[in-house]
Amino acid sequence: MTRIAKIRPVLLSAPYAHPESLEVKLHLPAGHRTCGLVEVTLEDGTTGLGEGYLAVFAPRVFEKLVELVAPYLIGKDATQIAARYADACSVVDYWSQQGAARHVVSALEIALVDAVAKQRGVPAWKLFAESAPDSVALYGSGGDSITAPDMADEIALLSGKGIGIFKIRARPGEARKAAWTLERAARAGIVVAVDMVQNLANPGQRVEDVLRFLGDLRKQTSLPLGFLEESLGTGDLERYPALRAQAGGVPIAGGEIVTTGRELCARVRQGWYDYAQPDATVIGGVGETLSVFGAAREAGIETVVHCWGAAVGMMANYHAAFAGGARLAEWPMPAFAVREALMAAPLRIAGGRLARPDLPGLGVTLTPELERRFAFREDAVYRCLVPAPKLPADDVWQ
Repeated sequence: MTRIAKIRPVLLSAPYAHPESLEVKLHLPAGHRTCGLVEVTLEDGTTGLGEGYLAVFAPRVFEKLVELVAPYLIGKDATQIAARYADACSVVDYWSQQGAARHVVSALEIALVDAVAKQRGVPAWKLFAESAPDSVALYGSGGDSITAPDMADEIALLSGKGIGIFKIRARPGEARKAAWTLERAARAGIVVAVDMVQNLANPGQRVEDVLRFLGDLRKQTSLPLGFLEESLGTGDLERYPALRAQAGGVPIAGGEIVTTGRELCARVRQGWYDYAQPDATVIGGVGETLSVFGAAREAGIETVVHCWGAAVGMMANYHAAFAGGARLAEWPMPAFAVREALMAAPLRIAGGRLARPDLPGLGVTLTPELERRFAFREDAVYRCLVPAPKLPADDVWQ
């Protein structure tokens, strides 16, 4: 038995994306973004890192929740990861069976996965599967540029890496932007998918609004969409099966904000999606992510992990993707200095495919120097309540 000796939260902030990105203009005016980590230290000195997506939005809440849960796990066997996950859930279940605390539980589980895999000298995916594919195809996730030249640069970046799918952000009223990108990307042999950014919209879109967007898009281009993601607001979620039936064959994707495997598996069984998109930093860690892979296989649909955190969250999702036999995974395009810095070695991407990770654990590292370099900034907090975005005029997309 290897006991847990110490658990601590770590907040890091770093410059993020392009200053002309609409996401930055709306939600990160300081130009910096925060990630929240959990560092678990085992009694033999081995450390593991986990990440919870909550810290992007509420870093101090993340920090305090880690400090609340940690004492219940100290001294217990770290190698019993599922049992420690259950312990952490028991601490928060009464008041947070869904929502913020699940991000912290996620970070704790991921940190244990990293520590135990490091201790055993194996990549994290080997804790969950005997074998894994040699590589997984990636899709590029960005597309929040507000000018045609900047969008063209994003397409060129993907083309240079051989990545064949480009997911852009196209909000209601941005059919012209989507059509322009579809046509331009097609010249490079790249298919375009659309994220409609409805997770933060209040009120959000309804099915009728999405169908209107698709109709406007089809008037401007005959090229098909790769998939359509997070297209309904939270008040209309139960109508995803209806949208899927009426979308004219466009694959429907979603699930990144779901905070339990049970809920996302239920959505999969009820026919909400063509692509289920769990995020290990949100849904409860690697184990819960893999439960979605199982439900998706039974339903005959794809699981495509959501990777929008820093290095730890990204690698946790990639290890889940390899353990689950994924065919496609998200690759975040916006520059985020802390993401690259925490990687123990660069990602191996060739021909649009990510090579199977082989370093012990997740393949991430944290040093005192990195903590000093990326010290937390109080102004690096994602703003959710913002004015309706002023979208570029259609004549930008010529």
